[in-house]
Amino acid sequence: MRYVKSNRKKKKQQKDTEKGCIGPRILYNPLMSLIFARNKVDAEALRGVQTPAPTETHTPIPHHQLVKLSREALDRSGLEIVEEEHALARGGLRYFGGFALKGEDVSGSDRNVVFGLRNAHDKSFAASVAIGNQMMVCENLCFSSDVKLARRHTTHILSDLPRVLASAVSRVTSHWTDMGKRIEAYKNTEVENAADLLVQLVDTKALPARDIYKTVNEFRNPRHEEFKGGSLWTLYNGVTENLKGGDLSKLPQRTMTMQSVFDKIANHAPVIVEAEEVAAPVESFPSSPAPSSAPSGY
Repeated sequence: MRYVKSNRKKKKQQKDTEKGCIGPRILYNPLMSLIFARNKVDAEALRGVQTPAPTETHTPIPHHQLVKLSREALDRSGLEIVEEEHALARGGLRYFGGFALKGEDVSGSDRNVVFGLRNAHDKSFAASVAIGNQMMVCENLCFSSDVKLARRHTTHILSDLPRVLASAVSRVTSHWTDMGKRIEAYKNTEVENAADLLVQLVDTKALPARDIYKTVNEFRNPRHEEFKGGSLWTLYNGVTENLKGGDLSKLPQRTMTMQSVFDKIANHAPVIVEAEEVAAPVESFPSSPAPSSAPSGY
């Protein structure tokens, strides 16, 4: 009987790990994890994902080609990839990946700059680059930019990719600098009513309503010593802690929305554009609704 209970506990722990769901004060992995996803694959495995045939209105981007061209753009810019992770969802129709970078002007002991990639073969979202930061102590990932590579995957998207990726990469240093200023502003801002702020985040779809209590508890009792103190920085990391393991396709918009709310409170004026497009504007394509029975996270 004792063996059965132990085995059930082990299976539950394994299930929680696959979801990116972890108990209090336990790291997801003894090694740093760049993205929290269930279906992680190595870069080489992306070549085995079948790319749908192009149509008159939509040209899919092969996942492996987006990764290859991104590596080349980062290399040309002088940025070094120190870690990378890739994940697939919906049978390979959706891809999310991340590169942790360092360079002459983008290195620190407490955080990494992250170059995130999204791509979809089912038209659920446009291919895009998200630039953000990952805190080293807790692996919390947040984005301050979501650069769409195109509103629509036209027949020219594949030939345009090197140019638009180079344009996105050129923004990495400015995002790193701006995030550093944001962090200092948040640390110097005390929170008077965390619950009211979290309700505002729910109203703006930056935080799922089901996570309010867990986030309040994380704010009151941060699991990491570095985030204690009751500042806006404490609350910010409480939110990102509870966004881990959720829908990666929504993470950039959620964290950018949170920043827009918190920046006003901390009197931080971003010097960069939060979301933009680097490809020539064309008519947007309609998104295909995701099946309701599909899991919310990768």
